[in-house]
Amino acid sequence: MDGFGGITQQEAGKEVLKHLGYPMYLLIIVGIAKLLGAISILQHKYTAIKEWAYAGFAINFIGAFASRAFVGDGISLLIPPVIALVIMFIPYTLWKKLDGNVKNS
Repeated sequence: MDGFGGITQQEAGKEVLKHLGYPMYLLIIVGIAKLLGAISILQHKYTAIKEWAYAGFAINFIGAFASRAFVGDGISLLIPPVIALVIMFIPYTLWKKLDGNVKNS
């Protein structure tokens, strides 16, 4: 949903980018990347693309944390990207475990 919000230039996204000092066109670029990443994670045929999608989301969450930290945001705004990163590792770990079990069968 966040990717769709970026592409459609939702006001909340614009406010965050303005606050962080990023150009508004980044909202569309990141929105498209998030949609493509979500599609890549949902597919099962191209594992390398899936790996890159997970890496992209990890970079996004780390970048969100760093951006918020650099502008001096409080802990309440620093924690959500870290939580999202931790949550993202759950399906990633399960996928790698299941993928390894399938290959070993």
